[in-house]
Amino acid sequence: MNKENKILKSLYAVADVEYRNFQSALIPTINKKSVIGVRTPVLRKMARDMVKSGEYKDFIKNLPHQYFEENQLHAFIISLIKDFDIGVYEVSRFLPYIDNWATCDQMSPCVFKKSPDLLLGYIDKWIKSKHVYTVRFGVLCLMRYFLDDKFDIKYLNVVAKIKSNEYYVNMMRAWFFATAAAKHFDDVLPYLQKLDDWTRGRAIQKAIESYRVRPENKVILRQTKGE
Repeated sequence: MNKENKILKSLYAVADVEYRNFQSALIPTINKKSVIGVRTPVLRKMARDMVKSGEYKDFIKNLPHQYFEENQLHAFIISLIKDFDIGVYEVSRFLPYIDNWATCDQMSPCVFKKSPDLLLGYIDKWIKSKHVYTVRFGVLCLMRYFLDDKFDIKYLNVVAKIKSNEYYVNMMRAWFFATAAAKHFDDVLPYLQKLDDWTRGRAIQKAIESYRVRPENKVILRQTKGE
């Protein structure tokens, strides 16, 4: 049995049919037949075990994968890489094959948090991509690493200027601004007016629903929304 079949056999051995049906309903962009039904904690453990044994090396070389769980496993393996250059290389290589929001959002390389400034050039390239989930991941990185001590108002402008008709890009932009509103409300408020109507509406709604946004700021947001 080759290594790829061994991994698939391991995935099917821990499959949960009910969870497969639940999971596939949450991710409409993928073929339901590509979902095996393996829970996230199990996949994370498999990723840790594969990294520890070295078994991951051949697995991440072979793209594209056939199954959703293989993509998840790939994302979790990349998230464990401790060398920045290797990590960003593997992320850049994998991004064009990502076909759903879950794999995109759950890929979180630990090494990026330690060296966010090194990411900026890559984020710029990702955001300019024509691939939906590459753009989404670029905005996600700005939200994760550049809304706290690394914050600069220029990042608000970068995300505001993105032009897209893609749902999963604009939902991430809305999430970015809702998160930014919780941390830098006065800076964010003027930028909301620069967003297209759909994204602005989603961003404001997310901010209003967030427990991290102050009540008095929610009043302002409701006024901005026209409630």
